[in-house]
Amino acid sequence: MPHSSSRRFAAVDLGASSGRVMVGRVGPGSLGLEEVHRFPNTPVRTGPTLHWDILGLYAGVLDGLRAAGQVASVGIDSWAVDYGLLDADGALLGNPVHYRDRRTEGVAEQVWTRFPAAELYAATGLQHAPFNTLYQLAAARRTAQLGAAEHVLLIPDLLTYWLTGQLGTELTNASTTQLIDPRTRNWSREVADRLGVDLGLFPPLRQPGDPAGLLLPHVLEETGLTGPVPVTTVASHDTASAVAAVPATGGTGFAYLCTGTWSLAGLELDAPVLTEESRKANFTNELGIDGTVRYLRNIMGLWLLQECLRAWRRPDATALLAAAAETEPLRSVVDAGAPEFLAPGRMPERIAEACRASGQPVPTSPAETTRCVLDSLALAHRRALVDAQRLTGRTVDVVHLVGGGARNTLLCRLTADACGLPLLAGPAEASALGNILVQARAHGLLADRAQARALVARAQPPTRYEPRGDTARWRAAEERLPAT
Repeated sequence: MPHSSSRRFAAVDLGASSGRVMVGRVGPGSLGLEEVHRFPNTPVRTGPTLHWDILGLYAGVLDGLRAAGQVASVGIDSWAVDYGLLDADGALLGNPVHYRDRRTEGVAEQVWTRFPAAELYAATGLQHAPFNTLYQLAAARRTAQLGAAEHVLLIPDLLTYWLTGQLGTELTNASTTQLIDPRTRNWSREVADRLGVDLGLFPPLRQPGDPAGLLLPHVLEETGLTGPVPVTTVASHDTASAVAAVPATGGTGFAYLCTGTWSLAGLELDAPVLTEESRKANFTNELGIDGTVRYLRNIMGLWLLQECLRAWRRPDATALLAAAAETEPLRSVVDAGAPEFLAPGRMPERIAEACRASGQPVPTSPAETTRCVLDSLALAHRRALVDAQRLTGRTVDVVHLVGGGARNTLLCRLTADACGLPLLAGPAEASALGNILVQARAHGLLADRAQARALVARAQPPTRYEPRGDTARWRAAEERLPAT
């Protein structure tokens, strides 16, 4: 039976392929999590442009809040970089454009003629990704929509606005725009001024834990909730929420792998690393809770396998993974961070083409392709964590793998083997848990992130994978790939 002083919180957690509303119950020494509603996140192409179906997502959020029932607070997290534009009346100017849309191709190189890449990294600490918000805004510079915009709202801030009528820009997500100085944890006026970005389009920054408003009367009517119901600002970038829920205890030197459509591999630091060596290794300095920096590398992640499964018309994934486990290891590997894998479509063929181009055996069956993908992801995890330690001077004793990949036993085992370190897998719903834990802290139920992480470790003990053998064969496989 729940403790009488426990409270219920709703986490809206939007991923690149699906959204979910989870209810967490937090009390003294107790943490429970229940999924109450899940809904698809399916992009829509109109003409040449790939959009998010933001109204469909908002409808899913309302359905989820209705299913959640009465809660003490609501928090929203989602993927990063994308945004919606509002006009002077607060109306949405078209569906937000998907980060996988091709409109930003070649835009970064144009930006660098005015603000060289090395200087931009020294100012913002952000990795090069062609879809960063800065490049999206540059691509939209002469469009009628941006010309008519009064506000730019990142996806969680847009949904928060629709729920509460209040405008704000949450910091951890803002740190992915390439417009934040990670040292000051505020907007970079230098970057904005030199590149002609109007920072006045962004509402004031909010910190995780700040109040974000109350559910509007029509939202209460739509969801059947009784007001007042506050919305709490959480770490609204889903990776920031996931890192907040990493069950690290005891002061060990840990690395994290946040796995899902993307893999984010890195360390939690107290200050950014803005060296030229770090830029060339394509590490990013994104902001986390409590003044932390998420120093990490973006890896294409389970997107590769998701796209293969879609091409194969979604076969039995359990049987496929079992067959892949019996397939020859490290027969072929690809660079899981390569830009040629970013766009959707023809993924098995593109993986085969990459293997052929590098002189490796070409996978000829779904099992062989699946093994190639998972070996490649494990190898990318290894490379990222080796580089992170070298660039920061930190030593890693254990790897925490959280997110959807924690359910993939083969990926966990291969990653432990590749890294040569113990791997602790879970929780799978780390983003939702981190969302809920920030709400619970804001409501006085938890003192700090150490207490929150210890609570996760007790409530959802991770599964431990010990490395098997040495890492020599992984080092040999690494030599088949281009240098990072």
